[in-house]
Amino acid sequence: MSTMQKLCTAPAGQAEVLQGNIAFAAGIVRAGIHATDGYPGTPSSEVIDKGLSQVQDMLTVGWSINEAVASGVAHGHTLAGRDCVVTMKIPGLFQAGDIFTSSSLFTQPRGSMIWYVASDFTPSSTQHTIDPRPLFKSCFMPVFEPRNHQEMHEAASIAVAIGRELYTPVVIMPSGVLCHSEGLVRLMEPQKREPVQMPEDMRSFNCLPNVCRVNYDMMMETRMPALTKMVEETPLNKWIKGSGKRGVITYGVNSMYLEEVRELFFPDLDVLSLAFTNPLPKKLIKEFYDSIDGDVYVIEDGYRFLEEALNAQGLQVKGKPEYSRITEWSPATIAEVLGHKVEATSAKINPVPRPPMICAGCPYRLFGEEVKKMRKKGKLDVTFGDIGCNSLLYFMNAMDTGLAMGASESKRTGYVLSQPEKAGRCLSIIGDGTECHSGMDATRNAIFRNVAGVKVILDNEWTAMTGGQPSATSPVNLAGDPQRMDINAVLKAHGANVIEVSGYDRKGLQKALKEALALADEKSEFTTVVVRGTCIRKVPKEKYGQKLIVDADKCKRCGLCNICPGIEADESGLPSFTNLCSGCVSQNPACLQMCPTGAISIDNAPQKAKTGAKVELPEAPAELEPYKLDQADLPERLSVAIRGVGGQGNLFFGRVLTQLAFLAGYDQSNVIKGETHGMAQMGGPVISTFACGKAYSPQLLPGSADCLVSMEMSEVFRPGFREMLKKGGKVLLAQTAMLPQGLKADQYPERQAILNELTDFEVNFVDVLEASIKLGDHAGRSANVVMMGVMSKTAPFDVFPESLWLEAIKRNSPKPAIWQMNYAAFQAGRELV
Repeated sequence: MSTMQKLCTAPAGQAEVLQGNIAFAAGIVRAGIHATDGYPGTPSSEVIDKGLSQVQDMLTVGWSINEAVASGVAHGHTLAGRDCVVTMKIPGLFQAGDIFTSSSLFTQPRGSMIWYVASDFTPSSTQHTIDPRPLFKSCFMPVFEPRNHQEMHEAASIAVAIGRELYTPVVIMPSGVLCHSEGLVRLMEPQKREPVQMPEDMRSFNCLPNVCRVNYDMMMETRMPALTKMVEETPLNKWIKGSGKRGVITYGVNSMYLEEVRELFFPDLDVLSLAFTNPLPKKLIKEFYDSIDGDVYVIEDGYRFLEEALNAQGLQVKGKPEYSRITEWSPATIAEVLGHKVEATSAKINPVPRPPMICAGCPYRLFGEEVKKMRKKGKLDVTFGDIGCNSLLYFMNAMDTGLAMGASESKRTGYVLSQPEKAGRCLSIIGDGTECHSGMDATRNAIFRNVAGVKVILDNEWTAMTGGQPSATSPVNLAGDPQRMDINAVLKAHGANVIEVSGYDRKGLQKALKEALALADEKSEFTTVVVRGTCIRKVPKEKYGQKLIVDADKCKRCGLCNICPGIEADESGLPSFTNLCSGCVSQNPACLQMCPTGAISIDNAPQKAKTGAKVELPEAPAELEPYKLDQADLPERLSVAIRGVGGQGNLFFGRVLTQLAFLAGYDQSNVIKGETHGMAQMGGPVISTFACGKAYSPQLLPGSADCLVSMEMSEVFRPGFREMLKKGGKVLLAQTAMLPQGLKADQYPERQAILNELTDFEVNFVDVLEASIKLGDHAGRSANVVMMGVMSKTAPFDVFPESLWLEAIKRNSPKPAIWQMNYAAFQAGRELV
């Protein structure tokens, strides 16, 4: 039985530490909802991807090719009398805008239509910060914004009840912070719902003008008065009483942050936390406002939806300054606006720049290198980009513009219609999943309007940026059924020229681009170049075994091979391969093809000769010793912040800490974890946070962390990181230097200079990467577990018995081979202290 199946069938009241999206997914099943559909979009993807995909026998679930189609599928479920949740992020909402608005005013009984729209106002994985709340208001839909992980779990049950009772679609809009952080949840009582009995005649579910007018009048007469009464009376609104001198009105994830800020700094603060942002409980808000003698603040993410509504109500509240740049609050910024001064930590050393980069060995890389070279030689003027992994080509100087899903070709079409002479001097670039999502409309348009040019489709078979979900070009769909769509055949059927080439064939790419651009320039033809290469995250691990070597005598130190995170040069310019090298997953390596002197080659020596004698790992115990833990010895609160580089295992580190706290008994108070998602590709900076006990927020306040862990040396200087540490706290610093692509070794801060900047802290400087390599883990993937071993002997975390640490590690990765390596790595870490 999978973890998700257990969550859906476990007894009510059972405590779990769950990611917000998984808590919501389990809540969908336990609420008796019949169906879920969606399109992958960080931060919403895990609801289906990691959650409901594992319980397809319990409800109907699937990915559709885009958000508009998914919304239409969901609407169809409701017309069959079934309750349905449709998942997306905010840009997906606007992609589905016609269906969202057109379906909003139906007032007849049907299955509940629930929109799960995950927000990301920072933004960290989204292309804009537009606030959709005014749209929700204009569509007269109730909007529930969960405030913690328990409400994430119960949100679907709350929404389906409202939808059925008041005949209305319902929006659930969680913060991306809640979607991706983990918190304590007690599983809700399972519910069962029979489908709604639908009439044989469905003519009332039409959008003809006369039908819409009737629906609008009915909605104003019945739905809105009922919703207004509901939001005023719901016990979900929370009024936290203080001294009555200052108050804050808030909603969503900021309610968690305010609990943290109130606990640590402002215990006399009054807080009104709203469950619904549409409609607003105006009477309750006025009552709260009148009870406060002094200032009343509004803390909200997005724009100024609540603030402007209260101003219109005649309430003089303190919101964001005019033209404020704040789109998402944090505990630190809330504390600061309420009067708590945060002291900044100065340093002479800056962290090295780490722009998001495509993965080492990605099939997009050689294409990016060729486009960059063509631009440098003046053969290309502009490249029109799209959304997805291909957008990271921007950081390779191989892409210029970005706008929206599927828009790359339509931009190129408009550009060439205005400047026909540029048809052979520009490209549009898109991924295969996005071509199927909405890009094919623009392909048809270019053919329909006879606009010459070149469209490049980077086909890696999966929706890679959001975690490798299946799309219309994947080998299988979510149910595991074989895929029958042939994208080349579809393009040819539309009338496009199609040139197919491997992403690992440099000369083939050069030839394909040259031929396609010549057809545009000389014959005014439209061509699609399909660049094939499976996403390396979906390639079997045995394909990663290919090793490369450099002949120092042949190498001219020209730097042409230094094109990815898997290779770096020393002070003399001699390249070597890092633990990130994937060997281009047994394809023709990109760096080898870039080398003009043949200095790089595939190491064909027998594996035994390469690795030497096999490392004998200590035997991992099948059964762990019982541990003794006196609850009175546990700290009232513990918190940790972990920084590193994408691929270093921050997420696993955090999961072990949450399991450790849960096993230790902190499930009786709270366990919470936050983490970076989205654009944290291999090589990008990432942070995970953990807290337990008297803790509320997945984001840590300055001065509250007991320990900082930096898995990469320069990352300890990332802004705001050291400020998290409390006085007397510990810093665990890995002796690991990861040079971003293109950064020379002499540009990286010297080790002694790094340590000199940390003299005000208690630092344990440990070579966890070297320790993991000595265990035979040449990729260094177990370095994070080595660091856990170090932490287990560092106060205050040494209060947890060794066997409890090991139990937490084993529960997260129980497979025998992984458990043996993790056991050895943990013991190696303890020996480093």
